Amino acid sequence: MEWSIQQIARLAGTTSRTLRHYDAIGLLSPSRIGANGYRHYDGDALVRLQRILLLRELGIGLPQIAEVLERRTSPEDALRVHLEWLRRERERTSRQIASVEATIASLEGGEQMMAEKMFDGFDHSRHREEVEQRWGADAYARGDSWWRGMKPDQKAQWQENAAQLARDWVAAAESGVDPGSPEAQDLAGRHVQWLTGIPGTPAAEPGGDVKGYVAGLADMYVADPRFGANYATADGGTEGAEFVRDALRVYAEAHL
Repeated sequence: MEWSIQQIARLAGTTSRTLRHYDAIGLLSPSRIGANGYRHYDGDALVRLQRILLLRELGIGLPQIAEVLERRTSPEDALRVHLEWLRRERERTSRQIASVEATIASLEGGEQMMAEKMFDGFDHSRHREEVEQRWGADAYARGDSWWRGMKPDQKAQWQENAAQLARDWVAAAESGVDPGSPEAQDLAGRHVQWLTGIPGTPAAEPGGDVKGYVAGLADMYVADPRFGANYATADGGTEGAEFVRDALRVYAEAHL
C-alpha cells in the first residue's frame, strides 16, 4: 500500500514542504516517484517517518536524527526502546499531574499539604542503574542519601534553582551571545558550582576529575535527548544544548 505526499503530510500533522526537505537532505526518500513527479510512500517509509517525528519531539536535530537512523538497529527494536521511554514518561507525567492537582486542592481548601504526595513523580531513583553504571554504586548511594535527607521545601528550592539555571541557559543561547562571552562563562561557573553541590558526583569529591566530569556531561547534553530537552530553544532544536556544551568546554579549559 502506498500513500501520496499530501496524505502523509495530513496524517502526520506535517507539511509537504517538510517531507520534500527530508528527501533533499537524505533523511526520508519517497518509495516511488511517479511519471507525473508525484511522491509516494510505502509502509517502511511511514515507519521511518514515525521515528523521525518521535526523535524531533525529543529536541534532536536533523543531523543527529540521521546518525540515529543509520545505526545497525532494526526499526522494531528502536521503536520498542522509544516506546518504553514514552511509557515511563507518561507514568511519571501522570504522577506529577496528580501531585500538582493535590497541592492545588490543598491550597484552595485550606488543608494541610502532604509532603510525600507533593513530590510524587519527581523520583530521581529511576536513574539509579544508569548512575551506578557510570559512576559506581557508592556515588548513587551518597547522592540518594543527600536527596532523601532534604526537607520538602529544600527539595522544592533545589528544583527551582535547577529550572532557573536551565531557563537562563536557554535565554543566553537565544540571545546569540558567544559561548566564550562573559555572560555565558558566568552561567558556566554557576553550572559547575551547581554540579559540585551534588554529593556522589566526581565534581563534588575531593580530588575528583572535575574537568573530565564537566566535559563529559557537556557532551551528554547534546548526545542524550533526555538532557538536551532541558535546554531546548523555542524552535525545538539542539542549539541550546550545543551552546551549553560549548560554554562548559571553554570554562573547563580555562578554570578546571
